[in-house]
Amino acid sequence: MSNSFASNRTIQILAAAEKGGYGILSQTCYDAHCVIGLVRCAERLKSPAIIQMFPVTLAYGKGPFLQLCLNAAHQASVPIAVHLDHATDPEHLELALSLAEQGIAFDSIMVDASHAETDEENIAIARPYVERARKCGIAVEVELGRLEGGEAGLRVISDAKLTDPNKASAFINGTGAVILAPSIGNLHGSYLNPPNFRQEILKALHSTFVGRVPLCLHGTDELPDELFVECIKNGISKINVNSWGRDPYAKALAEGLQTKSFPEAVEDATETFERVCARFFALFNSAGKA
Repeated sequence: MSNSFASNRTIQILAAAEKGGYGILSQTCYDAHCVIGLVRCAERLKSPAIIQMFPVTLAYGKGPFLQLCLNAAHQASVPIAVHLDHATDPEHLELALSLAEQGIAFDSIMVDASHAETDEENIAIARPYVERARKCGIAVEVELGRLEGGEAGLRVISDAKLTDPNKASAFINGTGAVILAPSIGNLHGSYLNPPNFRQEILKALHSTFVGRVPLCLHGTDELPDELFVECIKNGISKINVNSWGRDPYAKALAEGLQTKSFPEAVEDATETFERVCARFFALFNSAGKA
């Protein structure tokens, strides 16, 4: 692991997970209720975790909401980091980095240039942002290859491209990033057919980067439990989760507001969100690891 990120929260959490053979829930949070639910559950089950945010949420809440997330994470009794997922558009990257330069910094961000036509173009787009983030102590995740699909305001990609493990070292060195998101047959959104993950790609990447570059799994909607477990076994340490928690939470809140007081509806919806988090802490074997 890069010495310059020895004290970075995301890297510390992922390095411990990789060494311990468990996975870290990186749960997308859309509002303060989700943030509170994730932190509350992580503290109760003594699990490390990552609060994850989409660029559309950052653009909506800007510095005040990011500061809330950072306070909730960094004041928790267990290790929790705050991550910006799929920062693709220049205005979102500029917002995140300008806030960091004002002292309101994500622990990590994903500089997503996977829409580029070539690896060289991906590197050329990502590297300036990676270098700027490094100066703020922010660890950067990049994607080698390209995932199909789209979600939550992200651009829709129709042509997937699997990660070539033989190109991974040059790609990481070229971008300067310290977390890698591979394309192994995963996609954003619903799987129309049973997922066919190329575990050999994960094994090769883990063999190349073990102890140096954590691997992140995207595209986890509707995946069977055994596939999560297999991916962790083969080297995944950061696992992005979105709709598993979002949809039950939104349904519970919408239904609760029809018959309950606002505080009661919020509490019930937050507890629904917590139950999803608890299931993943158990499945990923991170409960009790904090």
